[in-house]
Amino acid sequence: MSRLAYLLQRIVLSIPVVIFGTSLTFIILYAGPIDPVAAILGPQHANGPQAQEIRRQLNLGAPLWSRYFDFMKDLLTFNLGQSWVFAPQTPAFDVIVHFIPRTLWMGAWAVLLPLFIGIPLGFYAGLNPNTLGDYTASFSGIVWRAMPNFWLAVILMQLLSSSEGATMGIVSLLNGLPLIHGLQPFNWETFLVTTTVVGPPQLGQLLGPEHFLGPLPAPNWSNLIAATKKILPASIILGSASMGNEMRIGRTAMLESKNSNYVEMARAKGLPERTIVWKHIFRNALIPLIPVITAEAFLLIGGAVLIEYVFAINGIGYVFLQAMMNGDVPLAGALMYMFILLLVSLNIIQDILYTIVDPRVGFEGK
Repeated sequence: MSRLAYLLQRIVLSIPVVIFGTSLTFIILYAGPIDPVAAILGPQHANGPQAQEIRRQLNLGAPLWSRYFDFMKDLLTFNLGQSWVFAPQTPAFDVIVHFIPRTLWMGAWAVLLPLFIGIPLGFYAGLNPNTLGDYTASFSGIVWRAMPNFWLAVILMQLLSSSEGATMGIVSLLNGLPLIHGLQPFNWETFLVTTTVVGPPQLGQLLGPEHFLGPLPAPNWSNLIAATKKILPASIILGSASMGNEMRIGRTAMLESKNSNYVEMARAKGLPERTIVWKHIFRNALIPLIPVITAEAFLLIGGAVLIEYVFAINGIGYVFLQAMMNGDVPLAGALMYMFILLLVSLNIIQDILYTIVDPRVGFEGK
């Protein structure tokens, strides 16, 4: 089976998963205890003439099976409807597109930090077992894995809040000093950008009192540095558990690959140690890490709700929480549908990565 045929097979098999997850979303939102009219007007006005008119406009009197097919058709064609409570009369797609950059910026750093710190440290510990570096990396992985995210978020927020004044003082002291001795004074404020600890990164003007959509800020280095600095504490906390988990799994995978028979055979053939490490040990040690990386990338979305609340980032996690608490059924359903598509996409990416790292998985050369 070719790689293209294998990819198409995985995509076709994912269609029933999307349909099942979307159907379950409909049952939870529309056949559950949520009253859409009470969510829009309030519980005290859920039985008046205005409530009856809203029920007629929302087609709530139609049979449940009819509303189910309309719900499935709209979502599968990406007609996500309009928000009822969070941003009334605003398309749910516009709400998602406008708030998702904050969560994506935070999630991207939360995935990259474990990927480029946790896995290399785990591989280093596996290549050098029973050394000081191994003990330090293993102990750090256990500590990072054991500490709850919400506790770490509160502690880090308090530490950073108490150091804001010292950071501003360092910027004032460095400003005017040359970057290299003998050159013109350098404006350190270009790189040492001061920001507050809590609050959303300035990636765009979001929900405002007069208008919903606003212009994006002009791209420049100061905005990029400020947005990165603002989001890094939340990203570090969000990716901390993944960092410790990937570090420990990477260490174990590296030890197993290092002591395998094919590595001993490669050494017996006289291959250089660098070739053995990169071609045989490293590649095979990546195999058990692939499902861990893809699974934890999706779990970051669930953890993002809590971290966004603590750091007041107000991204997609905040929007989803508000939609569920206030009974904004179309917005909550649209977000659940996007989460389902993300999960299915990550599973497909995981299968493709398996075939790249280990060609024996998924298909045979014919």
